Amino acid sequence: MAIKQFRLPDVGEGLTEAEILGWSVAVGDEVKVNQILVEIETAKAAVELPSPFAGKVSALLAEPGQTVNVGVPIIEIEVAGAEPEAPKSPAAGGRAAGEAPKREPVLVGYGVSEGATTRRARRNSAAPAGAGAAAASSSPVGAGSATIVAPAPVASAPAVPAPVAEAPSTSPTHVLAKPLVRKLAKDLGVDLRTISPAREDGVITREEVERAASAPSTGTAVAPVSAPAPAALAEDRRVPIKGVRKATAAAMVASAFTAPHVTEFLTLDVTRTVKLVARLREQPEFREVKVSPLLITARALIAAVGKFPEVNASWDEAAQEIVLRGSVNLGIAAATPRGLVVPNIKAAERLNLRQLAQALGALTATAREGKTALADLTGGTITITNVGVFGVDTGTPILNPGEAAILAFGAIKQQPWVHKGKVKPRWVTTLALSFDHRLVDGELGSKFLREVGRALEDPAAVLL
Repeated sequence: MAIKQFRLPDVGEGLTEAEILGWSVAVGDEVKVNQILVEIETAKAAVELPSPFAGKVSALLAEPGQTVNVGVPIIEIEVAGAEPEAPKSPAAGGRAAGEAPKREPVLVGYGVSEGATTRRARRNSAAPAGAGAAAASSSPVGAGSATIVAPAPVASAPAVPAPVAEAPSTSPTHVLAKPLVRKLAKDLGVDLRTISPAREDGVITREEVERAASAPSTGTAVAPVSAPAPAALAEDRRVPIKGVRKATAAAMVASAFTAPHVTEFLTLDVTRTVKLVARLREQPEFREVKVSPLLITARALIAAVGKFPEVNASWDEAAQEIVLRGSVNLGIAAATPRGLVVPNIKAAERLNLRQLAQALGALTATAREGKTALADLTGGTITITNVGVFGVDTGTPILNPGEAAILAFGAIKQQPWVHKGKVKPRWVTTLALSFDHRLVDGELGSKFLREVGRALEDPAAVLL
């Protein structure tokens, strides 16, 4: 019997840390290989981590809400029949004294970035159960799965009975809830530790949080005073910057201070686009997909890239080259409970209108559920941000790092417009195109924006 440590892996794209959202197991649980152990939140997505070992959970080394660096042990599992690893001498390929440990992948298919890591102190001061756990906390942090063997008992020490395996716990240390349920509880001011889950797996549901929020207070009644005290001013709150918010902030600052931004605006009559959307919704092949002006705008953008491929490019500073992208990986900015994410549709130029509608629907639904795959969050080449859904006319969007252009699609409103020599109510919107002036000059940006606008003014002629 030996104790195996599972270290936090880099689940892709060189991420350096992640937040523990919640454990799916507790101390004393028997786990199988590939059984989900924990849900973590990286800078890009919420990810469930499976167990690489089969055995009994002996210690949870990180608390829900704690941010842990990649390579740091997060759980210990007692594995039957495992042999301790013999220490290696430097000549045999081991690590010499004082040499930084080399980080290696800890899950199949996951890579890690080089460099040593440090571990944040645990919030509870209770010592880990067992001398093996104590040895783990004082050993150098390396990558991969480490084997820990408990030291031989001292002869003079009295025998201590083996601890009884704990049942799965729903105590405050092991509160289980999905990210959206945790956010709802935070918004409603509900302490998840006060809720006793009804489900057998101990996971707290949205309905239980809502019931807890609406439950009447059971506090002791206080005698009324003759004159009410003046209301206290609301105190400031400090919210940790982490996860998607942290990654978004870093990307926007890097983009704003690296790429010279230029934004151009175009106000146009999109009445024909509105009518086309209405006609498509009545056609049998489009009844099971969402048809909206955003779909037509996406198709118009893809068509414009076909005429002006220089807009679908990126700037390689290290190589001093302009990279012209071979495919249109169309990013769609989506507001989610975790913050702003920009998943993208790979090779969008290969899709017909119905396939594009299906891809848009799946992309936004997955993003709002917080289940977007890491592969869908990387590799974008050009982006649309639909600020019109918030009733906003337009904006000056900031480029996603590595892209040359982003289109803001504003609200569609009825406005007086000169049409065929007469002032009539027409459906009008404003487009805003921000572009990297190193890659796109004023002429190219203007022609590209005008081409997108032309397709929205007469979509049947240009797109169909």
